Amino acid sequence: MNKKFLKFEIDLDFVLIAITTSLKDYRVCYLINKYLNFFFVKTDDLAVDIYPATAPVYFSLYTYNWEASETDFFFIANKGTDGYLIPEMKKADYFLMIKNYIDDNDLENLISAINKIPEIVAAVKIDPKKIKSRENLLF
Repeated sequence: MNKKFLKFEIDLDFVLIAITTSLKDYRVCYLINKYLNFFFVKTDDLAVDIYPATAPVYFSLYTYNWEASETDFFFIANKGTDGYLIPEMKKADYFLMIKNYIDDNDLENLISAINKIPEIVAAVKIDPKKIKSRENLLF
């Protein structure tokens, strides 16, 4: 009898930037809006089922869309109501997720501009495929 195996691979078609700062989420979004001419808007919190058979954990979420290139930006808090979105990256306070297309030069300029904001300690590009709890980023 032949056995067939189903290989399931999650398509992680986004760019992830980890941001470290001591500021509150609304303050960081205000500074990004001010310095980078973005327009992040607060949306409903992101509900993630981290622990089985318990209530979901909620994370602060802001969104912005570049209409010219149809690129979506999501600013997500790493620390939620009852745990971390990405537990293996507890030093990162927030994540900037970029969905759809962004040019490599635009991405480097974006990271550089975020790092120039005085209140932000660091902004670093992260490879989502190397994160153990990457399923938490699928929404």
